[in-house]
Amino acid sequence: MPKSWRSVCFALVSATALQAAPDAQAAEYAQGIYVLGNRGPLAGVTPPPGFYFENETYYYSGDLGGGRVFQGGGVVAANVKLDFSANFATPIWVTPVEIFGGNLGFSLTIPFGTPNVSAGAVLSSPRIDRIIAGREHDAIFNVGDIYLASFVGWHSGNFHWSTTLLGVVPSGSFQNGQLSNISLNRPALDLSGALTYLDPVLGYELSVVPGITFNWINPATQYLTGTEFHLEWSASKYLNKELSIGLVGYYYDQLTGDSGAGNRIGPFKGRVTSLGGQIGYTFKVGEIPVSTNVRFFREFDVRNRFTGTATYLSISAPLWVAPPKPVAEAKPLVAKF
Repeated sequence: MPKSWRSVCFALVSATALQAAPDAQAAEYAQGIYVLGNRGPLAGVTPPPGFYFENETYYYSGDLGGGRVFQGGGVVAANVKLDFSANFATPIWVTPVEIFGGNLGFSLTIPFGTPNVSAGAVLSSPRIDRIIAGREHDAIFNVGDIYLASFVGWHSGNFHWSTTLLGVVPSGSFQNGQLSNISLNRPALDLSGALTYLDPVLGYELSVVPGITFNWINPATQYLTGTEFHLEWSASKYLNKELSIGLVGYYYDQLTGDSGAGNRIGPFKGRVTSLGGQIGYTFKVGEIPVSTNVRFFREFDVRNRFTGTATYLSISAPLWVAPPKPVAEAKPLVAKF
């Protein structure tokens, strides 16, 4: 059969499959720019003024089976499996500047890694040769979009809370027609708050982190992801000053449907819930305290998203901490004659 006729036949099959698909993913690439589960225990605690560094190693494994349809990078596919490994390197600066009694801080996160994506059937693609093949597999290492955040943190007794404004700037590494893109290429703003209750005597920690993400259109694909709500929580017990164990989880719900001229699967909304566990350990390298934390999540109650498991390994340490402010001594009263 001539190549042109094969292309026409495959396009007709693709169109039929799109119409007959029982379900589809929501959010382009079935992912939000806010990586669920990245804020765990002590999320509401802001450290003293100084410079800090945190590195998170993230691994996610999930699939979109059951004939569900996926769209990412202009590619529409079915029976998609994702194995995603990435690192998030984050320098943090907590300034001595106070806003309503809380410390102002800034952070910069640069993700890099390899999304390993395989599709059982490619229904549409900007790359004609891949349409004819009908299957696709991509695993490309790259640098992701840049995360810029500002936050303010407060403390009162056992309660610690903060607000964060996160902006996402596309890095320019996105490739249209490619399934494996760590860059989602959509500018976004995320507003979140975090509240932590920490009892240093009994060793109990409770944290909750609600947030909302506002997305702009992906200029390369003309796909507009809807507004997203996310909620993370943790409940931990410190066995001693160094070791803690506990439960963690997250909930995600897409508030508005997807749209845009490049959207080929409709205004579907995603939802997911997860539950897991965590273990944290702090040790010293010389005089520098190093905090480590491992978190594991298993997803359930999933709609229009990948279903899978997520694992984090977080390592953080202070690079420099400002000395505490000297306590002003009371001056004796001197009588003047």
